[in-house]
Amino acid sequence: MGNISTFLKRKNIVISGKRYAIDALAAMAQGLFCSLLIGTILNTLGTQLGVPALNTIGGYATVMSGPAMAIAIGYALQCPPLVLFSLTAVGQASNALGGAGGPLAVLIVAIIAAECGKAVSKETKIDILVTPLVTILVGVGLAALIAAPIGAAASQVGKLIMWATELQPLLMGILVSVIVGIALTLPISSAAICAALTLTGLAGGAAVAGCCAQMVGFAVLSFRENRWGGLISQGLGTSMLQMGNIVRKPIIWLPAILTSAITGPIATCVFRLQMNGAPVSSGMGTCGLVGPIGVWTGWLSPSEAAIANGAAAIVPGAANWIGLALVCIVLPAVLCWALGLLFRKRGWIKDGDLKLD
Repeated sequence: MGNISTFLKRKNIVISGKRYAIDALAAMAQGLFCSLLIGTILNTLGTQLGVPALNTIGGYATVMSGPAMAIAIGYALQCPPLVLFSLTAVGQASNALGGAGGPLAVLIVAIIAAECGKAVSKETKIDILVTPLVTILVGVGLAALIAAPIGAAASQVGKLIMWATELQPLLMGILVSVIVGIALTLPISSAAICAALTLTGLAGGAAVAGCCAQMVGFAVLSFRENRWGGLISQGLGTSMLQMGNIVRKPIIWLPAILTSAITGPIATCVFRLQMNGAPVSSGMGTCGLVGPIGVWTGWLSPSEAAIANGAAAIVPGAANWIGLALVCIVLPAVLCWALGLLFRKRGWIKDGDLKLD
């Protein structure tokens, strides 16, 4: 047993929930962002502006989402170069064979292939042949066996959530908004979760609402302590910056959570806000304004995942734009600010509790 532990340590193979469920998942979301999401935005701009070159570039970015995710995962797992580059084929195979639930298949298969590649890396004099062969054979072979079932299972879970949201928009609006919003602030990736579940439609709108409630909410809630720098870093960056303060004093999270519990059902029941862009946008919130942009791109040119779930392009009217602005920006700011005043008045939040380092 000791020999195995020594070997794993020497190979930097750390079997832990943090490395696989937090580090790898967060990196996967970045890979997805830099390929599928950016490609979708470029495609939409190209179509709306009549610039075919943008569609071409966007198309190239979109088709590379599988390799981008796998390489990002390998980077998070600190793979040596030959393993990292070999994950290109693994990501492509896993994403293609995983179908709509491809991102989850990529996550699981790429982790296993990466660790197997690391295990044999630099163990032979023909490393340049052995390491890529092992990584690709293990990864693509595993993808052929399990990617389709994993993708199908993830897709079915996503469809169940979307079906339940259509059936019970009030209850599910609250649950989806709160859960995805909490995931966004935790050191895991809400974007990757939404992508793996191919979360679009009304459920995607609730997820966008929850994420925006956390980001805009914390930006406004902590303005007294962090001023404009904090407003921008949290409102357009990530509310994850508050995790240290949340661990020290969990009650400071409650105004943002309550806000998401309010804006979620407003999105689903009042404005019927649907996010039919790339599923990853459902879990991005106002990070780079990706969540609202995803809603916009979904209006004009729904993603393949959204079309598979029955979405169609629409011409947005004033009500659509008002709903988007209220759910994503105005209501989170006003509600979380008001709740913050109440919490400060009660002494539950004190000056300095939300100060960023």
